[in-house]
Amino acid sequence: MICPSCGFQNMQGDDNCANCGADLRTADVPQPGNVFEAQLVGEHLSDLEPRAPITVAATDTVADAIKRMQDENYGAVLVSDGSQLVGVFTERDAVMKVAGRAMDGLTVADVMTPDPVVLRKEDSVAVAIHKMASGGFRHIPVVEGGVATGIVSSRDIVSHLIELLG
Repeated sequence: MICPSCGFQNMQGDDNCANCGADLRTADVPQPGNVFEAQLVGEHLSDLEPRAPITVAATDTVADAIKRMQDENYGAVLVSDGSQLVGVFTERDAVMKVAGRAMDGLTVADVMTPDPVVLRKEDSVAVAIHKMASGGFRHIPVVEGGVATGIVSSRDIVSHLIELLG
């Protein structure tokens, strides 16, 4: 993300510019072009009631993480170090990074996506759609103070859009 204040190229999902410290949290907020888009900008993720995340440790085995995903019908687990979010392990990671590899001794840390892009419950549905589309994500953690409190999936977003249009 390019800082609107100084033009510095920051990492996608950064809250503040690494060069000048400017607040980037609202720099990529989409502007509504019609009534429907305005509704998406006005609704907060808390309105979606994001599901509580399944959390695993980076040292857990990939086999255990996949089993938990299967048992609870989740497409992703969040990876924490104590209470701090450090990564995400998704069904896509399982297919692209694990399939065909021996899983003996393979830990979640070996294949997770570290330092994931995150959302906050006060972010709008439009921001979630924008971050998912621009980053190619299907799951984004919802955090408060670095602690994961929920997870939003593209399925959650699509279901919400169907409700709005229905």
